[in-house]
Amino acid sequence: MTGALVNAASSDQWRSRSIYQLLTDRYARSDSSTSATCNVADGNYCGGTWRGIINNLDYIQDMGFTAIWISPVTYNLPERTVYGHAYHGFWQQDLYRLNENFGTKDDLKALSKALHSRGMYLMVDVVTNHHGWNGSATTVDFSRFHPFNEAKYYHSYCAVRDYSDPVQVENCWIGDTNVSLPDLRTEDQAVTDEYSKWIRGLVSNYSIDGLRIDTVKYVNKPFWSSFSQAADVFCTGEVLARNQEYTCDYQKYMHSVLNYPLYYPMMAFLNSTSGTPVPLIKAIDLLKRDCKDVTLLATFSENHDIPRFASQTQDMSLAKNILALTLLWDGIPIVYAGQEQHYAGYGDPGNREATWLAKYSRRSNLFRLVAVVNRVRNHAISIDGTYLAYNIHAIYNDTNTLALRKGHSGRQIISVLTNSGVSSPVSTLKLGNTGWRSGTVIYEILTCMQITVSNDGTLHVPMEKGLPRIYFAKAAAQGSRLCAVVAAAAGAM
Repeated sequence: MTGALVNAASSDQWRSRSIYQLLTDRYARSDSSTSATCNVADGNYCGGTWRGIINNLDYIQDMGFTAIWISPVTYNLPERTVYGHAYHGFWQQDLYRLNENFGTKDDLKALSKALHSRGMYLMVDVVTNHHGWNGSATTVDFSRFHPFNEAKYYHSYCAVRDYSDPVQVENCWIGDTNVSLPDLRTEDQAVTDEYSKWIRGLVSNYSIDGLRIDTVKYVNKPFWSSFSQAADVFCTGEVLARNQEYTCDYQKYMHSVLNYPLYYPMMAFLNSTSGTPVPLIKAIDLLKRDCKDVTLLATFSENHDIPRFASQTQDMSLAKNILALTLLWDGIPIVYAGQEQHYAGYGDPGNREATWLAKYSRRSNLFRLVAVVNRVRNHAISIDGTYLAYNIHAIYNDTNTLALRKGHSGRQIISVLTNSGVSSPVSTLKLGNTGWRSGTVIYEILTCMQITVSNDGTLHVPMEKGLPRIYFAKAAAQGSRLCAVVAAAAGAM
């Protein structure tokens, strides 16, 4: 089998989406409680459900998101382990049975229907690399799994010792002696065929629009071609690696990957006041060189596997900058539930807090920023059919500042990002190369303050308290209700 993959039409539709990632167990409860206890350290189910998500879609849509990504839906290891329960959904045992903790078949269908009625998409997390077992590799009872209920469907046990060795990575088991993760022989035709059958049924039965695929680099690459073709929807894969050449190679086998090669230079620049934008600027060219299509990569600055941004710095200005960068970079932006509330859990399980404990507040500074930035991005896409294909590029940088342009003349978005921090002094940046002519009236979209491009073509950017600045032409903003959103958000503060 070759690495060729015929892109489904849905890939073009997904380019324009922005995704809100949530853990089903931690987003919303069916009883609408905003005070129910959820101790992340004990690893128990906290009661989030698909019905709970339906009841709180307004919160997500009010931020401008056009898709959600939910946890795996399959039946998981039922008993408590030393790490707690499988509330996250990544220790599956039966592909053809749903996780009752999240709801029923009708509930999942209702979630899909509710999203589609709003013009939103449903992305579901899926796992093909492994199943979950409560115990060591020597104790696994393969008959507990379905449909792969015999040892012949799994690789013989070995632990991954060298993560630079693809043979070990693809054939050995991850997990540990407390919770082992039996590794499926995805190179075997019987396993490939069964997974193809399963994913076709799952997508069809629940009207799923896209897949986020777990642990992609642990599975042999040819498997992904057949799996993606069987799913016949947009697929983005988790390839947790810094190197863009290694990561981007997986775009030969599926539509998209999570943009980890971008994540690391983003953090190096913005999670402290001592970073530099230089690696981020280099990443622009490297990703364009090595990726098949950077407009389909999934951009993020938080997820359930990595430390929250606020666990590394509490500087609110830096938090605003990283969200602006996430939402305006090339590709499909993803914001992880709780990031808009400045949640600060450090890594698994601390970063898996219950969203309901913030009471779905619209008063958060970060909620406001996400709503406004999503609004300008969605509007730019709606008025410029080439916006998404226009690759972002740097028009200015210094030690602490990076200015980026995305979009064609008259309809571009200029973002000015800085890691100078909330205590930085007031200054003015004279920004050229914006693509706007002298006399053009520009909005700074986070405040809706107007500024006019000077006679020499420069934009005088007031830098204060380390805040990001995002510019869009007033003429291009007509019909966007952008300033109404800004005013409404400010009024909620």
